[in-house]
Amino acid sequence: MRIDIISVVPGLLESPFGFSILKRAIDKKLVEINVINLRDYATSKHKTVDDYPYGGGAGMVMMIEPIDRCISALQAERTYDEVIYLSPDGDLLDQPMANRMSSSKNLIMLCGHYKGVDERVRKHLITREISIGNYVLSGGELAAAVLCDTIIRLIPGVLSDETSALSDSFQDNLIAPPAYTRPAEYNGLKVPDILLSGNTPEVEKWRHEQSLERTRDRRPELLR
Repeated sequence: MRIDIISVVPGLLESPFGFSILKRAIDKKLVEINVINLRDYATSKHKTVDDYPYGGGAGMVMMIEPIDRCISALQAERTYDEVIYLSPDGDLLDQPMANRMSSSKNLIMLCGHYKGVDERVRKHLITREISIGNYVLSGGELAAAVLCDTIIRLIPGVLSDETSALSDSFQDNLIAPPAYTRPAEYNGLKVPDILLSGNTPEVEKWRHEQSLERTRDRRPELLR
């Protein structure tokens, strides 16, 4: 998989891809991440990528020209499954969406800034808008990192135990059950006996019941 991330502040994405699972995926060449500085496609002397909004109002708006130049240059090299704009009012990211996107070959992610992008970008250059939650960030870089993480960890070979992702929260529309590890007792706090029984069918039954109970208690909308 190849992911090209278009950013005004590319430095914000150095850390997320330099550690843990994402770094392992890059090192194993299971995914290629390219962070592109949008200012490289600006035509003005000062590499300007934003301007005042027509009609007045507070804030600045990202201009269509550098974005179009950047996306066009990328699309001239390869075909992309999606051109994604990270937006507060896009489709809300969930596990089924991540599952589907993990089979993509090439993706572009555009990180917004300021008061967003010229509407013509959204209408004519973008194929999908995605939000990671009903709140506003200073820019789309952190949202892009979150989206990449949810997708990349599902690529075969990224996780040491590929079955681990299948038991994550939301994979079956349920929250994951409680998890315990050694010691079996700590300061009088004990691990449930069923988990120490060695009876795999009963353990799986207990875990499913716990998932249902947690989902009903914490995220009942998932059961509707």
